[in-house]
Amino acid sequence: MDIKASDVKALRDMTGAGMLDCKKALTESNGDMDKAVDYLREKGISKAAKKADRIAAEGLSNIYIDGNKAVILEVNAETDFVAKNQEFNNMVDAIGNRLLKSDATSLEDALALDVDGKTINDLIVNETATIGEKLSFRRFEIVNKNDDEVFGSYLHMGGRIASLIVLKGTDENIAKDVAMQAAAMRPEHVRREEVPAEKTEHERSVLTEQALTEGKKPEFMDKIIEGRLDKFYSEICLIEQTFVKDSDLTVKAYLEKNNSDVIKMVRYEVGEGIEKRSENFADEVRSQIENA
Repeated sequence: MDIKASDVKALRDMTGAGMLDCKKALTESNGDMDKAVDYLREKGISKAAKKADRIAAEGLSNIYIDGNKAVILEVNAETDFVAKNQEFNNMVDAIGNRLLKSDATSLEDALALDVDGKTINDLIVNETATIGEKLSFRRFEIVNKNDDEVFGSYLHMGGRIASLIVLKGTDENIAKDVAMQAAAMRPEHVRREEVPAEKTEHERSVLTEQALTEGKKPEFMDKIIEGRLDKFYSEICLIEQTFVKDSDLTVKAYLEKNNSDVIKMVRYEVGEGIEKRSENFADEVRSQIENA
């Protein structure tokens, strides 16, 4: 199979493995990037890989709160310049504040909502024409809390990352600390019980192959794998992570110390899950000239 140099480089950037190892991994995996990552991990060549490193899109995420109700959303654009455009920011604010007054449960519902005499869908279409880039309202979530709970919110890099926390307790400062933790450390779940069984079994399979490659003794395998699974959970589960503001504590210990608990977490990172077009710079310039 013909393996693209760009794919080899992307895999190397993700895993830190050598170029030849990356090419072999892609060859063995028929070009499947995820399988190539697993191949390198099983061989002990790469211990970790962040898929988020190879996905990108531009735009803005934001959070809007009113009493016991909050909205977190993401709106995408073609370039990062637009995210700094005041008109684009005003549009995002208009969408967020309108959602805050609604009970929309789907994008279809949201796009049909009225904003100053036009639907949100019409607003996006009009702004697309005005700004000159394709704009897309990608996702949102409306989150409600009880009176004995607090919201914690945090925006990082001007809205590149947005994290929203619902905390059992009354201290908004603690909730904000946890929201900052979520933004910085990329947890995928609040606690290990929420991790899908197939995800755990996939990791167990990779760790087993890894231990076999390392020549670990069979009688110690179960203990070794369980220990490595604990480390896996400590990376992807919010409350099991080391607390960024005090490395002597886990997030769970910090919460217990303050008589609090996390009820819900929503974290958006602009562009996650969207593959960005791979274009040669010269081709991009040529395309712009031809379409001018």
